Amino acid sequence: MDGVILNDTSEMEFYILAFSTSENGRIVLLLAIVLTYLLILSGNLIIIVLVCLVSQLHTSMYFFLCNLSILDIFYVSTTLPKLLYITYTGDHAVSYIASITQLCLFLFFADVEIFLLTTMAFDRYVAICFPLHYWLIMSKRVCALLAFPAWFIAAINALIFTWFAIGLRFSHSIEVNNFLCELKALLIISSSDTTFLKKCIMFDAVLVGFAPLTLILTSYGCIISTILKIQSLVGRRKAFSSCTSHLTVVVLYFSSAITLYVQYSQEQDKLLSVMFATLSPMLNPLVYSLRNKDIRRAMATVFHGKKS
Repeated sequence: MDGVILNDTSEMEFYILAFSTSENGRIVLLLAIVLTYLLILSGNLIIIVLVCLVSQLHTSMYFFLCNLSILDIFYVSTTLPKLLYITYTGDHAVSYIASITQLCLFLFFADVEIFLLTTMAFDRYVAICFPLHYWLIMSKRVCALLAFPAWFIAAINALIFTWFAIGLRFSHSIEVNNFLCELKALLIISSSDTTFLKKCIMFDAVLVGFAPLTLILTSYGCIISTILKIQSLVGRRKAFSSCTSHLTVVVLYFSSAITLYVQYSQEQDKLLSVMFATLSPMLNPLVYSLRNKDIRRAMATVFHGKKS
């Protein structure tokens, strides 16, 4: 098949190389995938249940956190079950339609995560900088108006780049050196001229990546400035503690995303893709539950029957 261009997508298959390990290493990898997936599912489901059941958590902050938890469950479900199947069976073949579907969903959920983190930064900005007007500004209607564009714009963006990916042609090399069908990995093995698509990706990275990150950093710049003006040390600690959980998640998610897309080692890509796809969904519930008094009280209310 050397030099032959594959245009018939009905029978085309990609081969996800994933991780090459020994038999003992495969067992360890299987256990790690299962435990990671179960941890993410259980942690985020607990957050969703708490926000739905405990009336004290019916605020804008926890509305967005609930959205984030729902997103993270879908996010990891696009990658980890297939990785688990490949590792368990040794069958690395993935149909063209399944590959493109995974690519579309992965792009969609990754973009929604960015937009939701940006919206949550705005929520913290209003809470710290305009505390007296917080409930007026962050009404239920405003929360819905902020959350809906995050999902809608991400869907449009993902569909555009999926359409670009469908237009790619592939020759004899259809081995994807990653654990999922990721756009960067497909560009490497494509026989098409990807110059325009790479420019679109760079432009999109500015709009969907760096612009939201700039808004987040600007929000936290205003937040820190406001906190420093608080004369009470206890007041400063209380104000800053309400932001540290979100700021921790932002740092983890954006640092893994930036590192993934600025380096060009395919072997490092696999490790960074795993971090990008699983680290934030896995740590979100832990960070918010361990550092958040409201969440801990809600857990006591639901699981131990105690009053908040």
